[in-house]
Amino acid sequence: MEEGRSDLKEASRLERALSAESGGGGGDSGSDSGRKKFMRLLRLFFACMVSGGIQYGWALQLSLLSPYSQTLGISHTYVSLTWICGPISGFVVQPIVGYYSDRCTMRIGRRRPFILAGCLVICISVMLIGFSADIGRRLGDTKEHCSTYTGPRWSAAIVYIAGFWFLDFANNTVQGPARAMMADISGEQFIHVLILKLDYIEPQEEEKRVIRRLRCSGTPWTQRRPGDLSLWMAIGSILGYLAGANAKWHEWFPSLKTAACCDACANLKGAFFTAVALIVISMTVTMLLADEKPLYKVDVDTSSGGGWSAFGDLFKSFKNLSPAMFKVLAVTAITWLSWFPFFQYNTDWMGREIYHGDPHGKGVKADSYNAGVREGAVGLLLCSISLGVTSFLIPKLCRKLTSKVVWSISNFLVFIIMTVMVVVGMVSMKGYRPSLSATLTGSDPTLKAIALTIFALIGVPQAVLFSVPWVVASEVAAEEGGGQGLTVGVLNIAIVVPQLIIALTAGPIDGAFNKGNTPAFGIGGAFAFICAVLALFLLPKTRGISHAAVVASGH
Repeated sequence: MEEGRSDLKEASRLERALSAESGGGGGDSGSDSGRKKFMRLLRLFFACMVSGGIQYGWALQLSLLSPYSQTLGISHTYVSLTWICGPISGFVVQPIVGYYSDRCTMRIGRRRPFILAGCLVICISVMLIGFSADIGRRLGDTKEHCSTYTGPRWSAAIVYIAGFWFLDFANNTVQGPARAMMADISGEQFIHVLILKLDYIEPQEEEKRVIRRLRCSGTPWTQRRPGDLSLWMAIGSILGYLAGANAKWHEWFPSLKTAACCDACANLKGAFFTAVALIVISMTVTMLLADEKPLYKVDVDTSSGGGWSAFGDLFKSFKNLSPAMFKVLAVTAITWLSWFPFFQYNTDWMGREIYHGDPHGKGVKADSYNAGVREGAVGLLLCSISLGVTSFLIPKLCRKLTSKVVWSISNFLVFIIMTVMVVVGMVSMKGYRPSLSATLTGSDPTLKAIALTIFALIGVPQAVLFSVPWVVASEVAAEEGGGQGLTVGVLNIAIVVPQLIIALTAGPIDGAFNKGNTPAFGIGGAFAFICAVLALFLLPKTRGISHAAVVASGH
């Protein structure tokens, strides 16, 4: 009993010191100490580099793969089904990887084994996707040259889908441990410095004991530097969209072109080759600089029933959720219903509706579509920039207007933007009347400028999407004495379920209307309007957003 009180006393002492340190009251004095502190922070920053590499690949996936899948024979009606692996992998992989990474006792650390394995699988997956057309040709697809053949290539499509699924599973394997490792090492760096300052007789043993106590108590000492991850993810997104918009890869590396893989396919290969290089580099930097301490077997929690028990605990927890948390989950789910059409069809909309191209067409039609996809990648680059700028304004807006008002306004902006996308698409495609739209090629300069403006503006509500819901749910959980792990788990379900709904219904809706991407954006706009109203009436009044980390994607 005395030992327990002692642990709590020392933990409390350390927490006060941590608070003083973060507030600037316990800073190092002297130029040498200042340089050491700067080097520690610099090392922490570069230890997060793997997040930028992963985000680079995700940006390519988001901007290029829906259009590319259609060139392999997957119709526009069924493109959404290829994205169904996202919610499945997010729901299944993240809890299992999180469970075992928390308990991993390997010498290189708890998180690094999963980061290493996931990055290797990502590299293999993107190569499968990039070379799917060539592999399909060897497996029996048509021997006709890609410049003249526009039919399906089913062997290539199967290879592509396999690579796509492996890629999503591997992304989820890396992302969770990368975030957790940053929290681990940043918190331990602060504790290491402060233990030395507090003049313990046995600093190393005291450090281990207090860290263990803080881990068990759930004290938020690990939530130190979310901005490093966000910055790397923003950098990765910007570079990834630039690579996706580049039409010169096949000229710089002519060997990428083959009989099965023409210009657009070769450009995708080149972009994915750079993804492999950046992932390997960023993973190596993270593995070398992350000063992750191994977990001792004596500290492993063996009371639970394994990784799958996390699902049972999660679903059981729904019985104990308060009405306020259920309202947050409902608004979150409807919010994400409004967003998934944009995530799935953004560059395809630019290629079809704005540039009047056809992924299955020949000559000018195919060239127009590919040009539109690249322009869409430029639009997503603008979106990432506006997202990053807006993220700095969100805390002040939430404190002034309350989080629910900011959430509601962001959904109303999505409604307006989606409505404009529907109108612009209808005008550009002449109402989708075949007699008028069949001969259209290229883009109208005015409509292209409007489309790029839409992409840039949608980054504003996207910044809210990637931060405010998590903060509102966390504050509701904190007020009711709930755990943050539970908050993440239930919010994950609120995101996974609507993504599954969209993936399963987007195809039939597309087939029923036969008007390109317009129906999906119209439905997204309707959900956004509904959510704008519900957010005002259902969400609690909260103002805090100090612990939110705005990220650059909604994977």
